[in-house]
Amino acid sequence: MQLTLYSDFSLRVLVYLGLKTDKLSTISEMAENYNISRNHLIKVVHNLSTKGFVDAVRGKGGGVRLARPPEQIILGDVLRLTEPHFNLVECFDKNDPGDCPIIAVCNLRGGLRKALEAFMNVLDNITLADVLNQPDELAKSLNIDVPFSRALQ
Repeated sequence: MQLTLYSDFSLRVLVYLGLKTDKLSTISEMAENYNISRNHLIKVVHNLSTKGFVDAVRGKGGGVRLARPPEQIILGDVLRLTEPHFNLVECFDKNDPGDCPIIAVCNLRGGLRKALEAFMNVLDNITLADVLNQPDELAKSLNIDVPFSRALQ
C-alpha cells in the first residue's frame, strides 16, 4: 500500500504548521523547505482549509496556520479526507470489482480488509502532536526556527 502524494503533502503541511506556532507560514516557504511544487501545495492547503485543519489568512502578510491544536488532529481523519479510496486490490472497488476469476471464493480480500482496518486503527490513535514530539530535530531538517517557548517544552 502506498499513500498518494496528495496525502503525503497534506501531512507534511500539517507537520510544518505544527512547528511554526509563532507566526503564519506561506505556501511558498513550505514548498521551498520541502522542495516540492508550490502549485501542488496550493491545492493541498485549500483542501485542508475547507476541511477545518488549517486557517488561511488572505492578503498582504497572510499565510496559513493550524486551525486547531496538534493534539486534536488525528492522522486517520486526515487520510480519510485526502485519499481518494483505500482499494488495496481491484475487488475492493464496489463500483467496479474487476473481473478476477476467484472473487466469489477468495479469502484474500477479507484478510486485506482486516489489515487495512488495523492500519487505520493505528492512525486513529496518532495525533499530529505525537508526530511533533521532536520539534528541534524536525525544524532543523526543514531549516526553520522553532519558537523559543516551544523549544523549552
